[in-house]
Amino acid sequence: MKCRVCREPAVIEVRRHNAGFCHPCFVKHCRDQVKKTVDAYQMFSENERVLIAVSGGKDSLALWDILMHLGYNVDGLYIGLGIGDYSSESANYTRSFASSRRATLVEVDLPGTYGFDIASGSKAARRAPCSACGLSKRHLFNSEAARGGYDVLATGHNLDDEAAVLLGNVLRWDLAYLGRQHPVLEAGGGFVRKVKPLVRLAERETAAYCVLEGIDYIVEECPMSVGNRHLAYKGVLDDLEESSPGSKASFLFGYLERAAPLVAGVSAAEREALHPCPTCASPTVSEVCAFCKLVERATTKR
Repeated sequence: MKCRVCREPAVIEVRRHNAGFCHPCFVKHCRDQVKKTVDAYQMFSENERVLIAVSGGKDSLALWDILMHLGYNVDGLYIGLGIGDYSSESANYTRSFASSRRATLVEVDLPGTYGFDIASGSKAARRAPCSACGLSKRHLFNSEAARGGYDVLATGHNLDDEAAVLLGNVLRWDLAYLGRQHPVLEAGGGFVRKVKPLVRLAERETAAYCVLEGIDYIVEECPMSVGNRHLAYKGVLDDLEESSPGSKASFLFGYLERAAPLVAGVSAAEREALHPCPTCASPTVSEVCAFCKLVERATTKR
């Protein structure tokens, strides 16, 4: 197969584009797709400070690399979740990446700062591990971005991730979550602006980007993700994509273009009820935010 751009031998095929790319052209393709996404959704400008949530995995490290190459002012944020060797290894990959590029990395250690890890937190709160993890990360992402004076928080959610989340929300017809599923969630009510610049790139493409650019990342899945419905939804969409390339992109961007505006008002109404948590000052619709409740349950001796 020849590269669609320069006709040199291709190193990767992207079936939904019916195209192959050589190494340099594929790297440019990935960076162009991110730049296109940033511009199309007006995510941020070169003058704004961006904090990217990094996990040591392929998506977040690829995004960090791409945004730096595009000239944006971006730092990294790593949350240590206390998941044994997995957390230690992911932290090492993240630190190595930051060190090699002399980039700023902000670190928060969940057990050291808040007194619990994901295993103990999920058990105490009677939540699934992924639920306790997601709750903790969402809270810390926003609080650290606000504390550091960043204009934007970026995450490494790719096309596969967003299509799988959309499938789950549609199966449950969860209008509140559907109303918030967009590449940009604007600032307001105590939240910093949150963006997802990788939504035009598939998981396979971010992995290939890292391999071609020599970016080392943690390959293993989180040991606590076994049984996560999100992975099951990904599997269903993978099968569909195999027989009909482009299905994931059509599903996600069809929703964003046609249906998302119809449910946007649901999430807007939710924000009107937000107020600062009396314990941590983070926005919440409850008397005390869910993260502070989790901290209390996980650290209270029984």
